[in-house]
Amino acid sequence: MMSKLKYATLLATGLTLAGCASSPGGSIYVPIGGSQPREQAPEPPRSTQGSYPESAADQGYEEDEPVVSQPAPERDSSSRPSYQDQSEALSPAAASLIRQADNLLASGDARGAVSQLERAQRIAPRSPEVYFKLSEAYVAMNQLGSAEQFTLKGLSLAGSDSRLQRTGWLLLADIRRARGNTAGAREAESRAAML
Repeated sequence: MMSKLKYATLLATGLTLAGCASSPGGSIYVPIGGSQPREQAPEPPRSTQGSYPESAADQGYEEDEPVVSQPAPERDSSSRPSYQDQSEALSPAAASLIRQADNLLASGDARGAVSQLERAQRIAPRSPEVYFKLSEAYVAMNQLGSAEQFTLKGLSLAGSDSRLQRTGWLLLADIRRARGNTAGAREAESRAAML
């Protein structure tokens, strides 16, 4: 049978561990002699961008001055990351890299083509032609998920250029059909036919 001292020690240890586990994020410090008044912990700093309003003193006003809050600035709707109106013109350097990638794809070097196209992407990051060619290279490597994503990115950058949009939708139809998504392929073909 366990002695009373061992039992008391185990019980105290168990209660201590239970107290540690039961207060996530909170303090477990309990001062001895609980009759003394405790100091208030300082208030945590607040972010100026958060949803908490700043006090008048934090904004540099006196306490008795009225504080007029200013409305949040409206977001410019033209900065939305959606479809753009005009496609970006392809620079001569990017066009040269695309030609090199086409030659590499024709010779069966899809990885080399991707390398050239990634360089073209850094030069012309908003050019849909680069993304469509990247898509073709990923199709050649049988990475159809990546190919579909690059096609969708190219379509988002094609703007009002119906030739580029038609190219992208037909490419997307082929990729979706290869992935077994016949409904998605038919939808992409009908989008291409409307252009």
